[in-house]
Amino acid sequence: MVGSSPSRPKKKPVERYHHGDLRRALLDEALRTIQAHGANHLTLRAVGGRLGVSRSALYRHFADKQALLAAAACEGFRMLRQAVADAWEHNGHGRTGFEAMAKSYVQFAVAHPSHYRVMFGGFIESATKDEDLMGEARAAFQVLVDAIVDQQNNGLIRRDDPVLIARFTWALVHGISMLVIDGQLRETGQREAVEQYAIERIRTSLAAVV
Repeated sequence: MVGSSPSRPKKKPVERYHHGDLRRALLDEALRTIQAHGANHLTLRAVGGRLGVSRSALYRHFADKQALLAAAACEGFRMLRQAVADAWEHNGHGRTGFEAMAKSYVQFAVAHPSHYRVMFGGFIESATKDEDLMGEARAAFQVLVDAIVDQQNNGLIRRDDPVLIARFTWALVHGISMLVIDGQLRETGQREAVEQYAIERIRTSLAAVV
């Protein structure tokens, strides 16, 4: 055996993904896919394939497509809650803060359309069984309810059921948000005009009854 070179152990295939936070990378890639092709075309295997990671690595973070979508929705509701809460706090509460919340809501949808579509698109089966997702969704809605109750306590708006008022307000800003991210308000100034008109109508319809 003199002159022969010792056999070397075979190297394991090197995955293309080398960063530390694989879960974050998978979520970001999923959001890019949703933005480009829609949530219906999302598959866990394709997301992993684009990052060059093994199936076993995928399943350590997400059991299936539903788990990946739920994670995106959870993150979306968490960011939305923070955005509207910040708008309320930074604009001094009251009518000004409430109107800032409405604008912030639309701005969030425009800035994060993939999150927004997953949050409200009905893509997550048995969403009500996901405690984390439902907790984040309720927390985001509660910020709106709390702002309404605060205004009622200060005599600024009518004392109707605060949850019903919240749903009414949400319906308006959600509708505007969907029109914007679907490209239905493209003309210059259209979005701003609709936003302002909706805010004025909200202000008028919720005015405290003297």
